[in-house]
Amino acid sequence: MFRKLKEKKGMVCPMEMVQVALLIALAIAVGLIFKTEVTEFVNKTFENLNG
Repeated sequence: MFRKLKEKKGMVCPMEMVQVALLIALAIAVGLIFKTEVTEFVNKTFENLNG
């Protein structure tokens, strides 16, 4: 029994990996959707800083 607990301790649960993959996919999708808005915001911000 203790051997099985030790073996499972270092393993990553497959469900956690699925959740991480979904979060990464969501972050990429949101980044692609708002890419132009973010780019315009950054360009306007730095344009105002340069004078």
